[in-house]
Amino acid sequence: MKRKQNEAKVRGRNVIASANPQSPISEQYRVLRTNIQFSMIDKTLRTLACTSATPGEGKSTTIVNLAVTFAQQGQRVLLVDGDLRRPVVHDMLGVSNRFGLTSLITKRATMETAIVSVPRIENLYVLPAGAIPPNPAELLGSKSMADLIQELALNFDLVLFDTPPVLAVADAQIIGNRCDGALLVVKSHKVEKKELVRTKELLEQANVSLIGTVLNEVNPKEMNHGAYYGYGYGQD
Repeated sequence: MKRKQNEAKVRGRNVIASANPQSPISEQYRVLRTNIQFSMIDKTLRTLACTSATPGEGKSTTIVNLAVTFAQQGQRVLLVDGDLRRPVVHDMLGVSNRFGLTSLITKRATMETAIVSVPRIENLYVLPAGAIPPNPAELLGSKSMADLIQELALNFDLVLFDTPPVLAVADAQIIGNRCDGALLVVKSHKVEKKELVRTKELLEQANVSLIGTVLNEVNPKEMNHGAYYGYGYGQD
């Protein structure tokens, strides 16, 4: 399948795994990648959703950098912006948002048109959100979306989804239910325990396989040797 090249440059502000792959934080994204692979050792991981309990916890930054590290490993990775309410992936990676996920679901574009390769990052492709629809949950819960996820999984080694916060809307539950696993990003000292408990309950009710959590913006002095430089990973 041919995919359209996009000439925009990658914006490195939040994509440290690309801008500075030798940095300590980039190394922690690689540690996260390895932990995810080991957590799914008895199951093939082809689709993974990333979410958070509330806005502003770093889920988009996490999934974008994680996508870069998987691509750097040689896997053909597709990063899908499944946040049809506040999409940011196209802006972070400097690609066009003219066509995207909504275009494919509504049959207004082809995969060749909507999926773009990321400049200067080999093996990484992006499916932006596209035009923001009036009915995101209905589109994501449609049969067209289910069929699309299956088709994408056949064309790439790994498909990663950025999704909205769980406590805000039902979108993450819908997408997560159709993925092999889900990752929960938690910003340190931002979310209350009751919010995390409710988030976990909502994901479980939707039969989402929560494979682990990423504790974001951690003070290293508060953590043990299992987490450094602001990121920690934990099994659910």
